[in-house]
Amino acid sequence: MSDRPETPLLDTVQYPADIRKLDREKLSQLADELRQEVISAVSVTGGHLGAGLGVVELTVALHYVFNTPDDKLIWDVGHQAYPHKIVTGRRDRIRTLRQGGGLSGFTRRSESEYDPFGAAHSSTSISAALGFAIANKLAHQSGKAIAVIGDGAMSAGMAYEAMNNAAAAGNRLVVILNDNDMSIAPPVGSLRNALARLVSSSKYLAPRKLAQKLARAMPEPLHRTARRVEEYARGLFTGGTLFDELGFYYVGPVDGHDVEALVEVLENVRDADIGPMLVHVVTHKGKGYGPAENSADKYHGVVKFDVVSGKQDKGPGGGPPSYQNVFGETLAKLAETDSRICAITAAMPSGTGVDKFAAAHPERAFDVGIAEQHGVTFAAGLAAQGMRPFVAIYSTFLQRAYDQVVHDVAIQNLPVRFAMDRAGLVGADGATHAGSFDLAYLCTLPNFVVMAAADEVELVNMVHTMALHDSGPIAVRYPRGEGRGIALPETPQALEIGKGRIVRQGSKVAILSLGTRLAEAEKAADQLEAKGLSTTVADLRFAKPLDEALIRKLLTTHEVAVTIEEASIGGLGAHVLTMASDEGLTDAGLKIRTMRLPDAFQEHDKPEKQYDEAHLNAPHIVEMVLKALRVNSAGVEEVRA
Repeated sequence: MSDRPETPLLDTVQYPADIRKLDREKLSQLADELRQEVISAVSVTGGHLGAGLGVVELTVALHYVFNTPDDKLIWDVGHQAYPHKIVTGRRDRIRTLRQGGGLSGFTRRSESEYDPFGAAHSSTSISAALGFAIANKLAHQSGKAIAVIGDGAMSAGMAYEAMNNAAAAGNRLVVILNDNDMSIAPPVGSLRNALARLVSSSKYLAPRKLAQKLARAMPEPLHRTARRVEEYARGLFTGGTLFDELGFYYVGPVDGHDVEALVEVLENVRDADIGPMLVHVVTHKGKGYGPAENSADKYHGVVKFDVVSGKQDKGPGGGPPSYQNVFGETLAKLAETDSRICAITAAMPSGTGVDKFAAAHPERAFDVGIAEQHGVTFAAGLAAQGMRPFVAIYSTFLQRAYDQVVHDVAIQNLPVRFAMDRAGLVGADGATHAGSFDLAYLCTLPNFVVMAAADEVELVNMVHTMALHDSGPIAVRYPRGEGRGIALPETPQALEIGKGRIVRQGSKVAILSLGTRLAEAEKAADQLEAKGLSTTVADLRFAKPLDEALIRKLLTTHEVAVTIEEASIGGLGAHVLTMASDEGLTDAGLKIRTMRLPDAFQEHDKPEKQYDEAHLNAPHIVEMVLKALRVNSAGVEEVRA
């Protein structure tokens, strides 16, 4: 780690009002110092780096031109907002990013009035900004809404749905298209900046507005012709015709690292009496930090690192493989002998392990962009035509496509395979990425099979089982991070649908585990045995269909039964309770308890601390059993009144 950089100009800035006091010529220096502060801070905390470095000049220019927080600045996803946090009163806490009790890695309403809308999933910013703009319009209040959205996020249909509805906002709405990856425009330079200044200026906009009024006064055929000529002539230079069709005045492209050019263009846009406006800004992820610029992913997400060398603190290495890579490599191997297997991801090939599959079978790997809804229905079409599609999506991202899961997959009983990564709690990414709800939202659906892997060996077997399951939709959930270090099987085992397994046999206490809490269940069993409480541990494997025979046996042969899962209420425990109630299994005095995630959105922290706060570790299981049996911590029965 290196010492903090010298930032004399940045030291004078606590809030955006301080930026607006600076001479325009000082903004480049401010941006340089802000970039160094971001690098220094993230080297200590880890987090998203490349995206934030790419918008440093844009951050400075936006706060210089617009009257934030009265003007609402909304960052799509929010992972690029670290520079924004530094200049909006949070610099003194910036080295607590993503740490327990510290700043969120995304924008958050409760954190600052400069974060008007919380985010962490993509493509929501234009819809939200439109809401702010229309609310101000209806209340006859001043104030603009500015949405900053990346070109990747523009691959989601929601962004276009919002744009299609944005005309009513008029000049109160500004959309900044941050083009940093897809190269949807040629490289920019002084000519491009000059053109952007021209098309955003009143000298251009006023005659254009007049021409449009004249065109509307013409007979309809001439009106249409005049409009097309104007749009496509402008689009020839700017590429803006698509956005014109959606009702936006397109401005750009402009060099996103030329802060003075940005300020001039944004001032023109701010002062224009027409709108809504779309400003196309071209930036570079990782800008200004060599290791990031030279990295394939532009240091999108990093752990702690050395500023000078760029070397990331990856730890000792050589540990167990990550669940995402176990999934990707297993699927790639299965596809060697099954040409029907294909993999779909929504802009997260490396995050889901689909990159492993794509390297081996590029013609059968599909990255649909940030378009989960399309990805699910695309998979349904593949399945209907006899393919075996695997949709690899984070648990929380699959929420975005729930209607498609229900309508296009479940109702038609199509054999789409869902690999739900990041199930359970996820540490520094917090509530927005915690896979808490997939059991509740999938286990209610007819025709679905839902599994949870207890370890990496189980995941291998479950992926193999999914590949062979052609009678309907099937899903597996597994956590972020590494497995338990168990040797992977050379030949995977096909699991019998709806059948669990006994891990250890006892007689008094039964722990019914689903997913990777199995390790904690086994630790709890050891502690209970030490207290003289004979304990059975079962890995149910399936949340749907339940292994009713196994559950019935456990509930009728043990005095206490405890279910445990890394999911919200409405999952395994709820279904076991329903079964027990329906069959009268609790009528004879069985003590049954459910352990699950709390009914709250948990703050970001280290995963082990999060699970401790959720009361889902071994000591909590022991405590639950002892309370059910009404015995003390020594295993001695309490005296009852």
